[in-house]
Amino acid sequence: MDPRQPTSRTPASERLGLWGPVLIYCALIFFLSSVSEVPALPGGISDKTAHTLLYSGLGFLVARALTGGLGRPVPLRVVVIVVLFAGCYGLSDEVHQLFVPRREFDLKDMAADVVGGGIGSGLLWLWSILRRFRHAL
Repeated sequence: MDPRQPTSRTPASERLGLWGPVLIYCALIFFLSSVSEVPALPGGISDKTAHTLLYSGLGFLVARALTGGLGRPVPLRVVVIVVLFAGCYGLSDEVHQLFVPRREFDLKDMAADVVGGGIGSGLLWLWSILRRFRHAL
C-alpha cells in the first residue's frame, strides 16, 4: 500500500480538508445550475468556456482529493477517474437543468465539462511530474 495515499485510517479532519472543497464546489455548480436567468458573462466569455473553466477547478480539486493533497504524485489513472467523474457530474447537472425554468439540457455543455475536468486534473498530473523531475535533479 502506498503510504502517500489516503486510507480509511486517514483522520476525519484530513479527509474533510481534502473532500470538503470538492463538496462545496459541487454545491456551487448545483446552485449556478438552479439559476433561471443566467447573467451575461464578463468579457464576452462563452457559455462553453465558462463550463470548461468551472469544471477545470472541479477536476483539480477532485484529483487533489484522490491523491491525498498537493505535492503528491498523480497517477494517470486518477486523471481518467476525474474525467469520468466530470462527465457524470456534468450529466447530472444537465439533467438538473431540465427542471429549472428557462434552462435546458445541452450535450455541448456536458462535453465542455468533461474537457474541463481533464484540464484541471491533467494540469495537476503534469505539475506532479515536473515536481518529481525537479527533485530528481
